[in-house]
Amino acid sequence: MDKTNIERMKQSLQGLKSEIISNLVASNKDFKEIVEGMDPKDLADVASDDIDRKMIEALGSQELKRLKLIDSALTRIEQGKYGLCIKCGKRIPQDRLEAIPYALMCIECKSAEERRNR
Repeated sequence: MDKTNIERMKQSLQGLKSEIISNLVASNKDFKEIVEGMDPKDLADVASDDIDRKMIEALGSQELKRLKLIDSALTRIEQGKYGLCIKCGKRIPQDRLEAIPYALMCIECKSAEERRNR
């Protein structure tokens, strides 16, 4: 995957992360009070700050899972491992990453995992 695509995916992931946090702020009074005094550029980093305890309590399990997957994908970008399946090591197709930018596995490995979990 070239640097342009990686940078585009990084921006997409950061946008998703900000969206989750913004939705939480809009729907949760306690969390809104926490972030009101923060600099807007810090919103994207709020999940990794020490104040995330209250945020985690307020997040639904699905949103928390998505936030963790997004953070994991951002870490893989920094490590140069983004776009590689964590099971088999093959490249995850660009179309899959466009649909699910925080995908951990290629379609084949994800399908096999879902069959095992039934």
